[in-house]
Amino acid sequence: MNDYRSEIRDSDFEKLEAKVSGQNYGQYLRRITLKRIRSFVDRVVSFDFPVTALVGPNGGGKTTILGAAGLIYRDISPGTFFAKSGKYDASMKDWSVEYELIDKSASPRLPLQRTASFPQLKWNRRAVRRPVLYFGVSRTVAATERKELVKAIGNKFVAQNEVALPVSVVNEVEKILAKDMQGCNRLSIDSQSKATLYAARNSDGSEYSEFHFGAGEASVIRIVSAIENVEDGALILIEEIENGLHPVATRHLVEYLVNVSLRKSCQVIFTTHSNDALLPLPAKAIWAAYNGEVLQGKLDIISLRTITGQIDAKLAIFVEDSFGEIMVRTALRYHGGILIEAVKIHAMGGEDPAKQVNRQHNLDPTSHFPSICILDGDQSGKVDADRREFVLPGDGAPEAHVFDAILSRLDQVAARLTVSMQLPTSSQEQVKKVVSDRALTNRDRHVVFEQIGEDLDFTAGLVVASAFLAVWAQEFPDEVADLVAKFQDLVPLKD
Repeated sequence: MNDYRSEIRDSDFEKLEAKVSGQNYGQYLRRITLKRIRSFVDRVVSFDFPVTALVGPNGGGKTTILGAAGLIYRDISPGTFFAKSGKYDASMKDWSVEYELIDKSASPRLPLQRTASFPQLKWNRRAVRRPVLYFGVSRTVAATERKELVKAIGNKFVAQNEVALPVSVVNEVEKILAKDMQGCNRLSIDSQSKATLYAARNSDGSEYSEFHFGAGEASVIRIVSAIENVEDGALILIEEIENGLHPVATRHLVEYLVNVSLRKSCQVIFTTHSNDALLPLPAKAIWAAYNGEVLQGKLDIISLRTITGQIDAKLAIFVEDSFGEIMVRTALRYHGGILIEAVKIHAMGGEDPAKQVNRQHNLDPTSHFPSICILDGDQSGKVDADRREFVLPGDGAPEAHVFDAILSRLDQVAARLTVSMQLPTSSQEQVKKVVSDRALTNRDRHVVFEQIGEDLDFTAGLVVASAFLAVWAQEFPDEVADLVAKFQDLVPLKD
């Protein structure tokens, strides 16, 4: 139950997904197969959405995938990501990455198949022409620490050239940073404009240079300036997109990149350690890399820490979404006698990621604790108890099951439901009316709690859902007991 709402319309997400599935691009990287490179062997990463986030622990392989994605294009030198240092990098021998590319100019109907390999001494690749922008972590190095800007330090510095940033760039930067950037100029330090510095203007008209910008602020200006100037259909690679940025600015930057993919048919791949960078994206746009594995789905950073054993736990539970997470936590709490703090519950953004992570976790010989997977009731025919896969109560969406259960006893539970929603007891008649009305008008039970919250003077959807679940657990203890009984032998108990 997340209160975040993207500024990108659902119809735009659908349009982009359809464009990828229909291969309606002049150029597009469709998928890569990591045959053998660093810790990866025969792992496939598909790019099913034009903006892709790569997440994972340090050393998990995010940058390896980012570099492998760019390696097949001429604008990216192999040494950018995979430099070789004599005998110390002998393990690079026989590295290989396979590609499926859309390139209508070279192959109008069928995808191109390409391979980049490192037989022994150097990379062997049939590189493809495509505009590529790469923004490494060095972009956030403070201006005072960048050697190329030394000449701009001092009272006598005058720029060789001064150009106002285009209005389109300024407008986008303002949206990302949520601050006035009017009067922002690009200054050329040398006559060839190889080294540049940015300057902005205060409300009183005085100027200040990049030496007094925040590192993240300057980074955003450089990224947006380059992207707005690049050809349509370009590939954009960004390392650690959140570097130097406030979480809100990070979300805005990702939303900007989705908008760029709409306007300019660009493809974006970025690495991140930030959950905020993932919020604007659909599950199919996120890939996790860890322990030589890759997994598509909305894994957050905390769930990855659990999977990789960085969090101490006695049991991990993977569910489809945030409502399933709250439902399982509520059931464990009301069941009693369970050491709740030793159980880590994670919403995985769908049934497939939840099942895959659970299976991989239980097969990993280095795992220090077991895991289970609990899916929605409509998946009852697709779970395997021997693999520790179970389902929530009901035969459909858990939101529908809980809502209908409370609706069936609304008169008896209205007072408790009202108080649980942090409303005065005098509001229970209003609560009864709103719930009854929504039972008739709601078309999608997945959003019914948000709708009820809006009807009740904008009570948060999370508060409404938690209230319904608390009353459900009290009114239907047999359902709670039946759910926990499925994995009772794995649950850590209080002493």
